[in-house]
Amino acid sequence: MSDAARVLEKFAKEILDHATPSTAAQRAQIRGYLEGLQQAAEQRDKKSGANYWQESSSPAPHISEIPNSASEHRLIYLVEDDPLLAQDLALQLGNFNYTTRIFHNLSDFRQAVRQANPAALIMDMGLPDGNGADAVAEIQEGRATPLPVIFLSGRGDLEARLAGVRAGGAAYFTKPVDIGAMVDALDTLTAQKASEPYRILIVDDTPSLARFFALTLQEAGMITEVVTDPMSIMKALVEFAPELILMDMYMPGCNGLELAMVIRQQEAYIGIPIVFLSAETDLNKQLEAMRQGGDDFLVKPIQPDHLVSAVTSRARRYHMLRSFMTRDSLTGLYNHTATKDLLNNAAELAQRRNTPLAFAMIDIDHFKSVNDTYGHATGDRVIKSLSRLLQQRLRKTDIIGRYGGEEFAVALIDADATRAESIMNEISVSFEQIRHRVDDREFNVTFSCGLAVFPPNGSAAEFSEAADKALYEAKRSGRNKVVLAGG
Repeated sequence: MSDAARVLEKFAKEILDHATPSTAAQRAQIRGYLEGLQQAAEQRDKKSGANYWQESSSPAPHISEIPNSASEHRLIYLVEDDPLLAQDLALQLGNFNYTTRIFHNLSDFRQAVRQANPAALIMDMGLPDGNGADAVAEIQEGRATPLPVIFLSGRGDLEARLAGVRAGGAAYFTKPVDIGAMVDALDTLTAQKASEPYRILIVDDTPSLARFFALTLQEAGMITEVVTDPMSIMKALVEFAPELILMDMYMPGCNGLELAMVIRQQEAYIGIPIVFLSAETDLNKQLEAMRQGGDDFLVKPIQPDHLVSAVTSRARRYHMLRSFMTRDSLTGLYNHTATKDLLNNAAELAQRRNTPLAFAMIDIDHFKSVNDTYGHATGDRVIKSLSRLLQQRLRKTDIIGRYGGEEFAVALIDADATRAESIMNEISVSFEQIRHRVDDREFNVTFSCGLAVFPPNGSAAEFSEAADKALYEAKRSGRNKVVLAGG
């Protein structure tokens, strides 16, 4: 119900923001959203008393017929006349956080697509009331931005595939469908292109100048944090986690050179770009600042476009290098080292703010058997499917890492034991329902999970050890379960 209401609220806000009367099409779409809300209210969860956490905008793992807005990037229209196949595909896609709306004929589909655009369309090539490729070509005509289309067919010959390509199909799958490959295609087609804004820490003892620099960078789409007292920079480094530091050279308490040296002596911040911004025009002093840890030197006063250009280029390079150093190449998740560092930071922050933090250790059950039976390429696909599921079901503020091999680590920010256990159980159920396909064989995989909540488990190291022991207990007691440390 919360998901359905949120979609309706967003759409209504878009209409209100334009300050113009709603159109007939918009009113029809609102009626559709209200119907979706009614359907959500009538649904009953099979797990009595389940308390699923929907703060990450993750729908429950059952099929949802709730219409969605294009901005959600998750609504899929599925046009398939075989009701059993359609329901099965919708259920499998639901495990990966896609909301699927099913149409069994072209007439209903054409009416729906006139009212709201999906994030992507899955179209059967052969339907009783017409040809799927012809229908796609018809709806794409005159569109400035064509809908991303995936074709389904019982045929895999070149002629059929050419028809799909000529109709603008981005992917083509033969039945029975490899759901993992289809989700890969959907993820690519519906991915949001906008990158995360750069995080810039401004250290300047003149508040008016600091505010001016902050406003200039904010207008360029960056996130800024201002520190006017250089002696309080350590707290900002931990809590704000900047991707670049813009620093004045001359400040009371300590100067920029001293501060840069202090920052560089800490391993966690040794690579972060430091750009000095000062009225200093002496070239020798500028070079000395660069030798002491600076990456660039800008002279005040500075033109706003010059400031934005210099900061953007340095922040972009750091962002890319950090991604290579901290991300796992197969899954794109944080690697082992980065996950441990982020967990330590999260634990320190939770302790300082006296807020809960849950840590989960996950291990795919009998993964060696998967590799031995189906091959390492299939094993990699299983790992990717779990990483994708975790990313789609959890919030952006949560920490998700690949600890190594088939092990994953998850830190749930501000989640108590009850909430965290419910989340991990929900993900466990969804993962077990995913069918992996190799040639003509299908199989399911499960995982075991150990969970600890901070506080009261002491330091971050003890916290991690408690989750690891709980994982061992989950595996020892039969696998495919979530065990809470001390529970």
